[in-house]
Amino acid sequence: MVCYIVKGAIGIFIGEYIHSIDSKGRIIVPSKFRDELGKVFVISQELDNCLGIYTLSKWEELVEKLNKLPATNRQANAYKRFKLSSAFECEIDKNGRILIPSKLREFAFLEKEVIIIGNGDRVEVWDKACWDKYNEAYDFDENCLNMLSELGI
Repeated sequence: MVCYIVKGAIGIFIGEYIHSIDSKGRIIVPSKFRDELGKVFVISQELDNCLGIYTLSKWEELVEKLNKLPATNRQANAYKRFKLSSAFECEIDKNGRILIPSKLREFAFLEKEVIIIGNGDRVEVWDKACWDKYNEAYDFDENCLNMLSELGI
């Protein structure tokens, strides 16, 4: 079962959906996510070779934070370029689909089956094989659990 929680005016994206990408590079956005994303939103590269979909307000918040990073920090500049150079505005068509630009399809290895997940403040799009491999490889070892504990989780 997939749930969707909304707290006030800020949505929290959760759940996992499997869809196919068509020959033109379009995917169906789960209806649970469509209402919260709105008509226009932003899609961009994420770490781990997946894509992130942000509401316009969340994207603007992220860009504000990126713009505050020190211009003299090479890693900060690299990440800012990584995020902003790959960003595209998207609109959902009448069939509930979005067109994923070829640059982003190549980056995320999207070819056939895709997994669309809620990740709190954003939606992520993964190639199914990459998602499966990521989940098999990730181990919540003692160091990870200690770090989460230190963060209060």
